[in-house]
Amino acid sequence: MPDPLRIALALAIGTAGGAAFFALSLPLPWMLGALFATMAAAVLRAPVKGPDGIRPWVVAVIGVLLGSRFTPDVLAQGQVWLGTVAVLMGYVVAVALTIVPFYRYAGRLDWTTSYFAGMPGGLTEMIEIGEAAGAKVPPVILAHSLRIVATIALIAVWFRVVQGQAAVGAPMGATSAITAVDALVLLGSAVLGIWLGKRLRFPAPTFLGPLALSAAVHLAGVTESAPPTLLVNAAQVMLGTVLGCRFRGIGTATLARAGVLSVIATALTLVLAYGTGLVMGRFAGVGMEQAVLALAPGGLTEMGLIAMAIGADVAFVALHHVARILFVIMVAPLAFRLLRR
Repeated sequence: MPDPLRIALALAIGTAGGAAFFALSLPLPWMLGALFATMAAAVLRAPVKGPDGIRPWVVAVIGVLLGSRFTPDVLAQGQVWLGTVAVLMGYVVAVALTIVPFYRYAGRLDWTTSYFAGMPGGLTEMIEIGEAAGAKVPPVILAHSLRIVATIALIAVWFRVVQGQAAVGAPMGATSAITAVDALVLLGSAVLGIWLGKRLRFPAPTFLGPLALSAAVHLAGVTESAPPTLLVNAAQVMLGTVLGCRFRGIGTATLARAGVLSVIATALTLVLAYGTGLVMGRFAGVGMEQAVLALAPGGLTEMGLIAMAIGADVAFVALHHVARILFVIMVAPLAFRLLRR
């Protein structure tokens, strides 16, 4: 089947999955529904292919959306956040000391592969750095891809069952028509943000660049608008489809074993996140929902969407995930070289 038809099939399956999750009032329906539907199709060897070519624009839309939640009140909390970022770094070290040995002994991977599979960094960054250091790439890809999926699922269960919230809804964009000027500002934040992110060599530049530029124009009061809800939902379907199609070609036995390891590793990490969240709450007055989302080992984009869905402080969550990724990128390779010696 030609690639355009495979992409169209994947998007159709993803849209159907999102619509089904939405009809059932399940958490984060458009992204999770698309993800699980296309993941099932990929594992069953359906001829699906993710729309990877448009992914940069998809995450740019979500980056602009999350940036719109940076209000002038955010600046007043900066001093408090310095302390919570320091707590976050201690948490990252605790996660690494727990999960890396878990993958070595429970997962029976070699130490190099275990190191980069267990580090709570970004998927792309850990694959690139790990491959350069001699890690086996497939286990690292599976570990981080499934970590994101498991985190999203467990977080959704957490808020519904443990925290007693009625539901984790869908993130909303602008609920009313936006002006032509607002539309140009938002479009400029996406386009120029991608260029800026690449120029400044941000991790995840097509996401962090638009997020940073959108945050800047909203903090400056240039606009108070956000991308339309329909566009936000479409972006979530495409993102979920891209994530789900990553599992194409993986055997069910391999996926089942990696999935069990990932769920256990993610659960251990969330226990550490809960404990660290208690520390943040005690010393900085941070709410548990907000702390868990800021510390959870999911993707920055996905945790930001969940934060928006439950009404948590998106700026707080986004800042801590950026700090986590940057800390791991800077420290993990250096620590690996020292340990290997």
